Amino acid sequence: MTNQFVKKVLIVGGGISGLAAAAALHKIGIDAEIVEKELEWNVYGVGIIQPPNALRALNEIGLADACMKQGYSYPGFDYYTGKGHFMFQGDSPSIEGYPGVNGISRRKLHDFLLEAVEKIGTKIYMGSTVNRIENISNGVKVELSNGISAVYDLVIGADGANSKVRKLLFGDIVQKYSGQGVWRYTLPRPKEVDRGLFYYGQKAKAGLVPMSKDEMYLLVTTHEPGNSRFLNDQLHVLLKERLTEFGGAIADTANQITDPKQVVYRPIFTHMLPKPWYKGNVLLVGDAAHGTAPHLGQGASIAIEDVIVLADILKNNLKVEESFKIFMEKRYERCRLIVDNSDQLVEWELLTWSGQMKEDVNVGKFVYETLAKMNEPFLSEVNTL
Repeated sequence: MTNQFVKKVLIVGGGISGLAAAAALHKIGIDAEIVEKELEWNVYGVGIIQPPNALRALNEIGLADACMKQGYSYPGFDYYTGKGHFMFQGDSPSIEGYPGVNGISRRKLHDFLLEAVEKIGTKIYMGSTVNRIENISNGVKVELSNGISAVYDLVIGADGANSKVRKLLFGDIVQKYSGQGVWRYTLPRPKEVDRGLFYYGQKAKAGLVPMSKDEMYLLVTTHEPGNSRFLNDQLHVLLKERLTEFGGAIADTANQITDPKQVVYRPIFTHMLPKPWYKGNVLLVGDAAHGTAPHLGQGASIAIEDVIVLADILKNNLKVEESFKIFMEKRYERCRLIVDNSDQLVEWELLTWSGQMKEDVNVGKFVYETLAKMNEPFLSEVNTL
């Protein structure tokens, strides 16, 4: 299983994809180091939706069972009008052995991944980032902001949507503002909320997502023209204002929104880096290469898939360039599907809220078919002939 071309790897970014990459590489006998710009682990976000393909990918590094045990699994979502009138029940496409949906807090997922890399002794440089990357004949020369200079066989840029590695490789790129923002807030989970709930209003979409036996999170997507900036101490007020049109369970949560520090808001930007996502022996993965709107719940899923696929290819003892070419063949169209289809859902929501949505569009069918496509196998034999 030893790869004669790749023995030492630097992973830039200690988020979901970076930590998963270290675990996946260790499984095939490759040592990795991680450089993380934050001085302390500061997990951004509230909860995360894990569709079956995410759990299947995490199973490759032994973490699927922990996620299902510590999270909350359910078959799908119930759909309501904004006022709270039931429309229909929809189960998500599943894979044998996995639920249609698993909800979990981002903190728990991060802790599982961090524990996995600490257990294998992965060296992590906190409070540092890359200052310089240079492809050389025998690998990649890297200069870190902490003063360390070293040569690696391969560098993985897993440093998010505003990737420093991407900028060093390809310069600045334009990320597209979607016109929407997403709000999240953690709440106690009543026993009756045993599935995900989505409410479709005239000006916004709201949902409740179970993420443990005791907790759920509120998810609200709104039209935010001009990408306005909001005062942090007013976020709870602004979120409650955006819930005034809703009835049912969403209305019941409004009075529980009291702490502006617990409101997580972000404008939705998307991008799809043209292929290839590499230069020399430096490769981008996850949000660094493909940033998607959250409407399909697949952003973290495809980021984890990226690094699982990369490790699966590297175990074949191929040269780095050949491994990267195969990686692009396996990943580009699959990731583009999620970015494009999520953008389509954003467009349809904005059209609905402006009263211009076409009547013949079947959003539910579109979502189901996309998720079913993602349940198709993402690992396959590598042709090394």
